Amino acid sequence: MSMTLTEKLLARASGRDSVKPGEIVIVEPDVVLSHDNTAAIATIFRQLPTATVKYPDRLAVTLDHAAPPPTAKHARNHAEIRQFVREQGIGNFYEVGRGICHQVLCEEGVIGPGMTLLGADSHSPHYGWLGAFGAGIGRSEAAALWATGQLWLRVPDAMRVTINGSLETGVTAKDLTINLIGQLSSEGAAYMAVEFAGEGLARLTPDSRAVLTNMMAEMGAKNACMTPDEVTWAWLSETLERTRPQDSQERLDFFRDRALYPDFDAEYAIEHELDLGEVEPMVSCPHTVDNVRPLSSVARTRVDVGFIGTCTNGRLEDIASAAAVARGKRLKARLLVIPASSMVLRDAAAAGYIADLVDAGATIGTPGCGPCMGNHMGVLAPGEVCISSANRNFRGRMGERDAEIYLANPAVVAASCVAGRLIHPADLA
Repeated sequence: MSMTLTEKLLARASGRDSVKPGEIVIVEPDVVLSHDNTAAIATIFRQLPTATVKYPDRLAVTLDHAAPPPTAKHARNHAEIRQFVREQGIGNFYEVGRGICHQVLCEEGVIGPGMTLLGADSHSPHYGWLGAFGAGIGRSEAAALWATGQLWLRVPDAMRVTINGSLETGVTAKDLTINLIGQLSSEGAAYMAVEFAGEGLARLTPDSRAVLTNMMAEMGAKNACMTPDEVTWAWLSETLERTRPQDSQERLDFFRDRALYPDFDAEYAIEHELDLGEVEPMVSCPHTVDNVRPLSSVARTRVDVGFIGTCTNGRLEDIASAAAVARGKRLKARLLVIPASSMVLRDAAAAGYIADLVDAGATIGTPGCGPCMGNHMGVLAPGEVCISSANRNFRGRMGERDAEIYLANPAVVAASCVAGRLIHPADLA
């Protein structure tokens, strides 16, 4: 029978020849992700009959949500996680400063084409940009996976989003994603697999592709993915050579052997088409991601602070676009920039982007999630207006309920901080 990419991935993970939407399957994921919530999961895990993780080599743990720890409580949490990692022999452990789990696991080659990841983080659909299955799970489910290596899932119905054309200058994948969520709503893909296709994908960079799959969590998707192509393989080859030179070719060959592709006649419950050339700069307005408007309709709105970062838009091309806007200017609003990983920070510094931003008056943070969840490193005060490149803008997301968060692409964030109001970079003059 013909299958979508998601169905093929789940068939492999469940040891079956085929699966179809609505079926319940028992999967053995290749990777189980947790982060600062690892200690809380371990508390649940210790109540189970088993005392040891069944497949420690499949676990990946990052310290990224409160990194570095802002309080003694967070520091104790990190200490407990380090102890658990040592006890269980977990090799894929990434310390404070390495960066956000979703960026780091891609860079480190922990996850790749044809693989399945279940993560105790809602933005785990992120990994689909590599041609992998990624989905978020709860803490109890993660504990059960640690103990048994298995978990049941319902095979989702699939939505195919066909992308054609090319983005106009000054328009990014963030605008495309906000546009799509605005059209279909924050529940438009509830428990669905969103699969991206079309000739327009080839014109999107790796950094841009990750924006698409990551933010499908904001449309309710179970997972999101696209097939690997030459852009994917080139990124993997270059990145693995940097992060794991001792076995980069072996790992790349493994991914090539594992890669899966949808059947040409696979059936999709919903078909949606987007012309990249018709997308304009977009903004998600307070207090929901699907409260979407063209940037032009909310221009001149006061801005107190901007934030560039997170697993959605903290990569090199995001920081580069912000630096290009801020270069030689002075900010009228505060701007916090947090690279998604230490690799991104290193590359941004080498390219001069960090110096450009600091000279303009921006603050640079430790690679990690930062204020995205309202925890530390730039939370908002009552009444403040924030323009952010993050993925969520509900009340209290960045600390104070009586604050407003707008979502936009990084260049718009930087331009708005230069002007002190919402504005497109092209209109700064």
